[in-house]
Amino acid sequence: MRTAFFNTKRYDERSFTEVNAAYGHKLTFFEPRLTPDTASLASGFPAVCVFINDEVGEETLRAIAPALTGQGATAGTQLIALRCAGYNNVNLKIAQELGIKVVRVPAYSPYAVAEHAVGLIMALNRKLYRAYNRVRDDNFALDGLLGFDLHGKTVGVVGTGKIGQCFAQIMNGFGCKILAYDVRQNSACIAMGVTYVELPVLLKQSDIVSLHCPLLPSTHHIINAESLQQFKPGAMLINTSRGGLIDTLAVIQAIKSGQIGYFGIDVYEREGNLFFEDLSDTVIQDDTFQLLQSFPNVVITAHQAFFTKEALHNIAKTTLSNISDVEAGRDCLNEVKVV
Repeated sequence: MRTAFFNTKRYDERSFTEVNAAYGHKLTFFEPRLTPDTASLASGFPAVCVFINDEVGEETLRAIAPALTGQGATAGTQLIALRCAGYNNVNLKIAQELGIKVVRVPAYSPYAVAEHAVGLIMALNRKLYRAYNRVRDDNFALDGLLGFDLHGKTVGVVGTGKIGQCFAQIMNGFGCKILAYDVRQNSACIAMGVTYVELPVLLKQSDIVSLHCPLLPSTHHIINAESLQQFKPGAMLINTSRGGLIDTLAVIQAIKSGQIGYFGIDVYEREGNLFFEDLSDTVIQDDTFQLLQSFPNVVITAHQAFFTKEALHNIAKTTLSNISDVEAGRDCLNEVKVV
């Protein structure tokens, strides 16, 4: 199937081209994000492949959809193939109305994201970013680098799907007590000794809170001014899921007051015009993001938690398999439908 890839980098093209040898689709790669302004690039492509920051709302969907005429439907896009797990950037209701199928990659490497979350914890706790810069300047003093033992600490896991489960397993290995909150309990987590509690209890008792849930209307700003007051003072907050889970301005106030003692994120709620681009020669206009970067107890990475060789291979394989299923008229297990 002819497929237009939007918002692509060289590593996307390499991984998909390599895996596509087994599938034989006709792939075209575009650097721009898919937006209403770039939708014309999708003309003539029955499938469009997008990533987390592409705008697949009503305006974009109507621009790329097959047009209805007296002779029937003209050529247009019939498939949106997400090369990621989240689909909050797609208007599923409008896609269904237009007859456009939507498929995704529900799992690619839960280990990659879980391990990155642990990396953020270690960097914040042991001040690895400060230590690295100090030693490069021949400063070997230890003042300001004091951390704490993870062993015996309480870690709260919000969302215990595959990534949350992997994260809980790693923290369990450190000797932490694991609390969890999810609308559905994971039997594998219970088997390893995880205790499920309500969210306010988790926030109150946890030394570290790590978010591993999808971005839905019910989870948008799940961490807000009210819930931040339920945190144990000085606790660590980690987010490797979706930026919209956190009210950034509220977290900034919590950092200033000391309610949040450490903040590590791989995602940001307004990351669309920042992440995945080299902006080193520009003046970033996002004052909130710039303020976040100014705090000594904040570590930010640019949505790289997924970025491992294994994950890229699995993303390409699942995405191309999804496209093959739809092209052949087979049921696709990874199709996203309006509930």
